[in-house]
Amino acid sequence: MRQPITHSMPFPEGVVAVVDKPLTWTSSDVVRKLKYLLRKLGYPKIKIGHAGTLDPLATGVLLVCIGKATKRVEELQAGEKEYVADVILGATTPSGDLEHPIDATYPTDHITREKIEEALRSLEGERFQTPPVYSAKMIDGKRAYEYAREGEEVQMRKALINIFEMEILELAMPLLRIRVRCSKGTYIRSLAIEIGEALSSGAHLAALRRTRSGDNLVEDAWPLEELIAAMTPPAE
Repeated sequence: MRQPITHSMPFPEGVVAVVDKPLTWTSSDVVRKLKYLLRKLGYPKIKIGHAGTLDPLATGVLLVCIGKATKRVEELQAGEKEYVADVILGATTPSGDLEHPIDATYPTDHITREKIEEALRSLEGERFQTPPVYSAKMIDGKRAYEYAREGEEVQMRKALINIFEMEILELAMPLLRIRVRCSKGTYIRSLAIEIGEALSSGAHLAALRRTRSGDNLVEDAWPLEELIAAMTPPAE
C-alpha cells in the first residue's frame, strides 16, 4: 500500500518517500526536485538523500529519505533488490547499456534457452563483480564515468555481491527479459555483460526496472509527478 504523503506532513521528523523514478532522470535529479519543493514548504535547510542509486536509463523504486529519515540511508541501502531487465544478446556497447551505440556484434545461433538457463545458474550466488567503467563509483575523488568520458583508463575494484535468483520472463532472440533478485551493490549492466560472456557471445542492457528495494514494491511507489502534486500546497 502506498504511504500517504501530503504537503502538510512534518517532514523534518522523518519521511521515506518511495518514488517510481522516471526514465532519463538521475537519482540526484529526483532529490533536487523534492528538495526544491521542501524549500517552498518552508524547510530551507532540511536534509534529504536517496538510498540506492538508479541509472538515468533505469526506472522503478528509489527510496528518498527526508529529515531524520536520512539516518536510515545505510540501513535501507542494505536491503535486497529485485529488477526486471531487458538484455540484448549478440551485441555490446562501451557502457553496457544504451548510453552508447553498439561497438561489436557476436554470433547467437548457438544460444538456446537451455544454455541461457545454464549461464544464469552459473552467475548466481555470492561472488565478486567488476562495476561498469561508466558508473558512479568514486575513484580518487571523481566518478568512474568522468574518467571514462575523458578517455582515461581506470582500474575498477571488484565488489562482493550476491545474486540470489534469476528467472527468464521472456525470450525472443535477441531479447532476453529476466527477473533478478540480488544484494546491494549489484550492477545489472555488469550482469548483462557477464551473461553475454557466459554464452560465448556479447550482451548489453536495453532496459531496467527496479521492482523492489527491501520491503518496498514498485506498485506502492509514487509516480514522481503525482508526488510533486501531493507535496504542492493548493493555490490560494
